[in-house]
Amino acid sequence: MNVGVAHSEVNPNTRVMNSRGMWLTYALGVGLLHIVLLSIPFFSVPVAWTLTNVIHNLGMYVFLHAVKGTPFETPDQGKARLLTHWEQLDYGVQFTSSRKFFTISPIILFIAASPGDETRDCVDDITSGATRSVSASCNNAATDFARKRTPLLATVIHEEGIIYRVSMLILNKAAGVFSKPSRREIYEFLRSFNFRPGKVFLHKLVLGIETSCDDTAAAVVDETGNVLGEAIHSQTEVHLKTGGIVPPVAQQLHRENIQRIVQEALSTSKVSPSELSAIATTVKPGLALSLGVGLSFSLQLVDQLKKPFIPIHHMEAHALTIRLLNKVEFPFLVLLISGGHCLLALVRGVSDFLLLGKSLDIAPGDMLDKVARRLSLIKHPECSTMSGGKAIEHLAKQGNKLHFDFKPPMQRAKNCDFSFTGLQHVIDKIITQKEKEEGIQKGQILSSAAHIAAAVQHTTACHIAKRTHRAILFCKQRDLLSQSNAVLVVSGGVASNLYIRKALEIVTNATQCTLLCPPPRLCTDNGIMIAWNGIERLRAGLGILHNTEGIRYEPKCPLGVDISKEVGEAAIKVPRLKLKI
Repeated sequence: MNVGVAHSEVNPNTRVMNSRGMWLTYALGVGLLHIVLLSIPFFSVPVAWTLTNVIHNLGMYVFLHAVKGTPFETPDQGKARLLTHWEQLDYGVQFTSSRKFFTISPIILFIAASPGDETRDCVDDITSGATRSVSASCNNAATDFARKRTPLLATVIHEEGIIYRVSMLILNKAAGVFSKPSRREIYEFLRSFNFRPGKVFLHKLVLGIETSCDDTAAAVVDETGNVLGEAIHSQTEVHLKTGGIVPPVAQQLHRENIQRIVQEALSTSKVSPSELSAIATTVKPGLALSLGVGLSFSLQLVDQLKKPFIPIHHMEAHALTIRLLNKVEFPFLVLLISGGHCLLALVRGVSDFLLLGKSLDIAPGDMLDKVARRLSLIKHPECSTMSGGKAIEHLAKQGNKLHFDFKPPMQRAKNCDFSFTGLQHVIDKIITQKEKEEGIQKGQILSSAAHIAAAVQHTTACHIAKRTHRAILFCKQRDLLSQSNAVLVVSGGVASNLYIRKALEIVTNATQCTLLCPPPRLCTDNGIMIAWNGIERLRAGLGILHNTEGIRYEPKCPLGVDISKEVGEAAIKVPRLKLKI
């Protein structure tokens, strides 16, 4: 490529290098790179400058030689071969405007960002007390300092996070026309950064708030899946005494605890509210009175902080929790089983679900709770502090699952729907019959309580396993799931039942699927799953509201597109599996 002066040709590189867009892009790119490097606490200013200069020069090296084709040597151009590639850029002129700019800009950045002795002392003071949180007085001092120096950036500093604050420091240092700030002013300003070695928030941060039922929960999660802080208040003990969840009681408990729980999650995470990217809150489905508390509190917080709001579907959050822990790609099959829900769905995207089947009456968790209350397990010394489902699972270990022959529901229906009411009625009759046989009053513990618990747990597991087996076969038959690398995710409160998990593991082994379950603490309702769902939606750009006017909670809300009728019409026969657990 002849681009030297020997042929008196117009150098094509000159047009590119003289374009305004090139200068602007380069200035913004190098400036942002330097700011990012400076914001890393364990990088000193010289290190940041050196890295900027090295990366800048490597970038120009690649651009000039690899991209634009400027030759290293020009054997066919006579005297032009003695010229450097810089000289060949602009007709042999040694110190062109290009070279001036690319040589001087890193030096200016170094001068602009290099703190004096006083500033360096302040940084040392701050990083030595690295775990200190930002106080209101420090934030105010930082804002006042900014207004004195550069009024335009004062608002930015007050509202935004560390990148803007570091930018402010650099620009103030570069603009020497302003009066030199005192040591105290710089100290207060730098304290507002809330320096924490090894923990810099240069990515998305979401506060998740969950109040769909009887747990008040909050968490702060970043886009890499790190749980920075969480808090939860369980109402289990209160509802055990009342014999179940009483919505007005749950509402009052949410009101009493939500502010404390959110503050605790933020405090644990050491994240300033101004650093949050968005606030995500469960708005559907759930108990109306409980959802209302979380939504009302969140909207007030959103209004105060001027942050985006992300309304969350509770079941969607349960379904996507597994992606916080594992690299699960879409599509995958999800089974959600809890105290309020039971469904099978194909997850094709963050908010793209195909509903294969659901419970036609009550949820499995609700049924197990009712059986536990009918057995009066709260009076059992080993189960007095456990929820109904936990009590059944615990007591079942001591019983014989074959002592009672309970038939799984809907055996003739070749679909993926569930039903648990009929099983509950059968168990009620058995318990009443046994009370008469043993001559005890209702409310006393049967001698066969452990056998009943084991039988009902086994029957429930068989029913859930068979419907899930059919869902897997349907999805593979329609090429909705991979034939050899399919994933079944099981989540929700009942997913923490290890007996039911083992039954599902038998199904996945028989169908060459991978079974994934979140840990028990993430199967039950929690703020982490809500925050993570917010992260997922931020990434996908879905459902991010900057105006919350008209937002409402929805106690009842379907998940995705219902194709359960199509599943029933397929009438897939499920092979018999022996559930040896």
